[in-house]
Amino acid sequence: MKRIVIIAGTRPEIIKIAPIMRRLQEEKSEYIFVYTGQHYDHQLSSQIITDLELPQPDYNFKLKSKIASVQIAEIMTNLEKISKHKNDIILVQGDTNSVLAASLFAIKQNKKLVHVEAGLRSFDWRMPEEHNRRMVDHISDYLLAPTKESKQNLLNEKVNGKIYVTGNTVMDAVKEHIKISEKRSLSQNNIKFNEYILATFHRAENVDDKKNLQNIIEGIIKSNLPVVIPLHPRTKKMLKKFNLYKKIEIKNIQIIPPQGYLDFLSLMKNCKFIVTDSGGIQEEATSQFLAKKVVVLRNSTERPESIENGNVILIHVNQQKITKQLKFEWNHDFEKMNKSPYGNGNASKKIIKILKKI
Repeated sequence: MKRIVIIAGTRPEIIKIAPIMRRLQEEKSEYIFVYTGQHYDHQLSSQIITDLELPQPDYNFKLKSKIASVQIAEIMTNLEKISKHKNDIILVQGDTNSVLAASLFAIKQNKKLVHVEAGLRSFDWRMPEEHNRRMVDHISDYLLAPTKESKQNLLNEKVNGKIYVTGNTVMDAVKEHIKISEKRSLSQNNIKFNEYILATFHRAENVDDKKNLQNIIEGIIKSNLPVVIPLHPRTKKMLKKFNLYKKIEIKNIQIIPPQGYLDFLSLMKNCKFIVTDSGGIQEEATSQFLAKKVVVLRNSTERPESIENGNVILIHVNQQKITKQLKFEWNHDFEKMNKSPYGNGNASKKIIKILKKI
């Protein structure tokens, strides 16, 4: 009997596979949940599993290294120890080191590989995620593309696997959790502003580069607008390393700890708009339950559909541009879009049908 092995290693992956796991539970289908331990802060991922009321992983690893190539080798070695069934189907989501490692493991073990969120392209080779997603797409047996545009990317590259368009499971996640968030989250009680901008930044190209990080911080400060920053552990570490942390200890910026998923949903729901370098937030913001404008601090994005939909604007990491855009968005109300390019929250049901065929 074929068994599905779901492998994830970061917080966004867990959020996006949660609806798939729920549908598998409803269908009483056998699956194994493996957590690779890739996330920078292990506690963040443990908390998200609890927040989403998911079963604890059947296998839970902790990686020793933060170096990408070593992480990939560690994950493959760990998977070698646990995957004994010849008929296992490996399911991965996204473009992280965990996804690449699990995919390489699958092809070397001659196991069928399902890639959820296939076909995303930034066409920016400086991004490690772009390397990962391209390699995984070209060795996957089944490619579950979230949009027609991502399917076209796969067709243009003449991938070998079978392609399906499913929508994005992050739409399912928002739909399933927004009401729970409104009831259970207490995050708004701790926010000192009536209106605020929600800001997150954690990507290596932004926070590991002193000039970029300084541009982001100064851009936010000089806007003189109320900003709430749930500070990622990696970002905090680099702010202190570059002697920038004290700069953000000012009255118009509120620093709060990293938030669980339900609390972060509440913060997104109640903010005026979002400033981020996150990929997933660009998708979540298009949900009718959130419908937020997002200022993305990057030179490129693998989610052009969000820009075409009117939710996202890309801004180069430049202090003056950031300040100007924040002031503009603060003074202009966002016109809510009626439809998300990433589906209406039934992607996980489509994926289960595909898995049944497999």
